[in-house]
Amino acid sequence: MLPPSMSRWSRSKEAVLRACFDFRSLSTCQGFGQAGRRNCGRLLVNDCNPSYQHCSVNMCNEGACSLNSLRSKSSCTLVDCSKYHNPVAAGESQTCKDAVLTAFQGGRVKGKMLCGFSYSALYRESHRDISAITGILRRLTSPWYCAHSLSTASALTGKDSTDSFKTSFAAIELALNSVVKVFTVASSPNYFLPWQNKPQREVTGSGFVIRGQRIITNAHIVADQTFVKVRKHGCPEKFKAKVEAVGHECDLALLSVGDDEFWDGICHLELGDIPHLQESVAVVGYPQGGDNISVTGGVVSRVEPTQYVHGGAHLMAIQIDAAINPGNSGGPALMGDRVVGVAFQNLANAENIGYIIPVPIISHFLADVEEKGMYIGFCSLGLTCQATENSHLRDHLKMPLGLTGVLVVKLHPLTDTCQWIKKHDVLLAFDGITIANDGTVHFRNRERILFDHLVSMKKSGETGLLRILRDGQQLEFLVKLGPIRRLVPIHQFDNLPSYFIFVGLVFTPLTFPYLHEYGEDWYNTSPRQLCEKAFHTIPTRFGEQIVILSQILVDDVNAGYERFADQQVTKVNGVEILNLQHLKQLVEGCKEKRICFDLDDKRMIVFDFETARDASLRILNRHRIPSAMSKDLMEEMDPEDLLQDWEKADNVLEQRNASAGG
Repeated sequence: MLPPSMSRWSRSKEAVLRACFDFRSLSTCQGFGQAGRRNCGRLLVNDCNPSYQHCSVNMCNEGACSLNSLRSKSSCTLVDCSKYHNPVAAGESQTCKDAVLTAFQGGRVKGKMLCGFSYSALYRESHRDISAITGILRRLTSPWYCAHSLSTASALTGKDSTDSFKTSFAAIELALNSVVKVFTVASSPNYFLPWQNKPQREVTGSGFVIRGQRIITNAHIVADQTFVKVRKHGCPEKFKAKVEAVGHECDLALLSVGDDEFWDGICHLELGDIPHLQESVAVVGYPQGGDNISVTGGVVSRVEPTQYVHGGAHLMAIQIDAAINPGNSGGPALMGDRVVGVAFQNLANAENIGYIIPVPIISHFLADVEEKGMYIGFCSLGLTCQATENSHLRDHLKMPLGLTGVLVVKLHPLTDTCQWIKKHDVLLAFDGITIANDGTVHFRNRERILFDHLVSMKKSGETGLLRILRDGQQLEFLVKLGPIRRLVPIHQFDNLPSYFIFVGLVFTPLTFPYLHEYGEDWYNTSPRQLCEKAFHTIPTRFGEQIVILSQILVDDVNAGYERFADQQVTKVNGVEILNLQHLKQLVEGCKEKRICFDLDDKRMIVFDFETARDASLRILNRHRIPSAMSKDLMEEMDPEDLLQDWEKADNVLEQRNASAGG
């Protein structure tokens, strides 16, 4: 029921807005019910099926407007039944009729009915003027189908719709002149044979232009790239592009094009806001199945942190029901002329469940690049927490009634948080925002989101205020935040794997890409002990790596050790190793007659050092291996390798500022 306080004109206007259909579903609109017939000035919508091409409007039944979609009518007709008792006032009746006719005359836009939008949002705006209604329609509808909706908004306030049409088509033209197709040639390393690359492959995706003559696309489109080109809409020529920055965790990349000819006629898109649930978006890109640009529509289904498949990070994402296929990746999701996300992945074994990267994640990525000259990453507290939804657990933790929070059960030792927070503390709030017992915080309206999102939106080096409960006492600590470096990297894109070969023994750091070499079912087919270490072991020292013996290149000198592969190496001649660089230094600096490698399963490998060193070159030549070590090991270890990435960037920034001041 509409509020009684609304004027008859407002109710009629709101009813016309409700009469627009969702062009995707092609389902029957639900009527307002019998109660609506008794509300003078209200439009009753019955059986408004978008498959019908024409409509008939009857102004009757105590002044209410009843709309019936009929196949047989050749045009929109209006029957004025206001002669019945309690009629709508003459002026208001005519206004209602004009609005209905304007809204439905013509019936279709490019084969679809008038586009759908959020009823609740329009309801909030229904009492405003044309600019407010036009704005909400432009935000909530696909730019491809918003022309008639804008016309409807103009009709509702009796103003000229020319400007609205111009705005709509301008948005369409802007999208076409901003979205590009990305062509990538890539070659990934072989982690079983780290001195070799796999055969090159070709990848295509989408991207769009933003301010500063930059192109945003997905990181997985340009990962391990050797050559990148872009092509704009309507142009047969491809232009060479350069990757300026990549954020694999957030699956975003920034490209530049040096050829001035490419930028002729190119427009840039502006970033918008996070859309609300059930708001309509249009995904623009170059999906598989064709070479030309494609536009698909959908609505927002969910907004929450999601696993980013490419980089493994857990960040905010927006779920939509638009089809996102290979090739769509990197294209913009638009509301009007604003970007509300970047298409990047879909849900396997499901239909029409796609995900877009929201604007806060995009802005965070761009801020890193602009402020520090490189992508740094997203912050984390380094905590593992448990929900406190059980009342007995809360009693045990001395949590009084009304106090909420989550239990800290594990801490990352290489964080500033670890200096202040202890295991079994209860985290109550972050930056003054209360954390619920399930680990969520208030997001907007009636939505909630995991408190990790608040932390991830912080910039590297910033501080966060933690309020905790310890032994029944509330305490507050200010901690410095930054990205967390995992002991076993989830990805190694754009980097060649490190390796060191001595007497046919191939040593390499344990990484998830190494485990992925075991196939699609790598979790079950890879060595169980390495898989467990990859998931559950945390670093205790900066620069620490898990060094494994990946394979043995068989020779007379190493015969008998063939079955020792896929084991962690813990010591060299009794010295505990820190990383692969350290292992290389210990081997090359060996002064003893024999060299001994201790494995984590208590077995050992022993060689006569002189004999083993002489055999190493022979084994390399036999297997056609050009070098005994990767390029990164040929250089001495930089002390900054022991720092976090964001700490390195801070140092660089301080040096730049010092130079500028000098």
